[in-house]
Amino acid sequence: MIFDSIIQYIQENFVYLHPGYTTLNTVVFGIILGLVILLLIRMFRWLDKDPKDLFIPLIPFIFFGSSARALVDNGIYPLTYILVTPGIYLLTGFSAILTLLVAILMERKSKWDYRYIIFAVGAAMCVPNLYYSQQINPVATLQVLGSWALISAPFVLLSRKWGLLKDKFNLSVLLAHLFDASTTFIAVDYYGYGEQHVLPNALTQLVDSAIVMYPLKIAVILPALYVIDTYVEDKTIRNMLKLAIFILGLAPGLRNFLSLIMGT
Repeated sequence: MIFDSIIQYIQENFVYLHPGYTTLNTVVFGIILGLVILLLIRMFRWLDKDPKDLFIPLIPFIFFGSSARALVDNGIYPLTYILVTPGIYLLTGFSAILTLLVAILMERKSKWDYRYIIFAVGAAMCVPNLYYSQQINPVATLQVLGSWALISAPFVLLSRKWGLLKDKFNLSVLLAHLFDASTTFIAVDYYGYGEQHVLPNALTQLVDSAIVMYPLKIAVILPALYVIDTYVEDKTIRNMLKLAIFILGLAPGLRNFLSLIMGT
């Protein structure tokens, strides 16, 4: 009886088939993410690879997970545990890690660049999702991309002079989160969607607009990048943290974007 209650509690609060986050599961997922990052740092040291090198190769895997979730949102894929939080993260993460290990083994035996192997495998995984994502709303697409370009332009210009953003990795991390903010802003303010995460939802309710996501992202990401660059001396730790922040911006941004343009 107690075991059944525990299972039910976990299903209702952490493994769920409905959208939305609570303070509890946000904190728990954050702790789990921190532990995963620590394990990945050890893995990259063991493999003698720089996490920064996976910045481009992992984008197809991010697209795979985000597009699969968007197809669930729009009723094209079934609503199952493996395709919602945290199942889709586990599926995508384990697929990416397994591909990384196999790609490095192939590189050592054949001299093929492991980054190209990872990118190719991720791109192949995206093919079914792309096939089912053919119908898009051009208006919503232009709204998101236009607002993203508008808010990103000053930072792209600043990157020519500002040391923090001269690093293309840093600039990409910020742009990924501004993309996420743009998808949230357009979806919530113009199409009646709701913000799922606890703090952004509270701020959106406070100002009655998801445009608050822009200053929130800027106020969090830029100081985070500055602190990482200034105080984290270990290159593996520094780049792993940046890679994790990049994924945390691009993954939900792509999911929001694809859900919106396929569902409007």
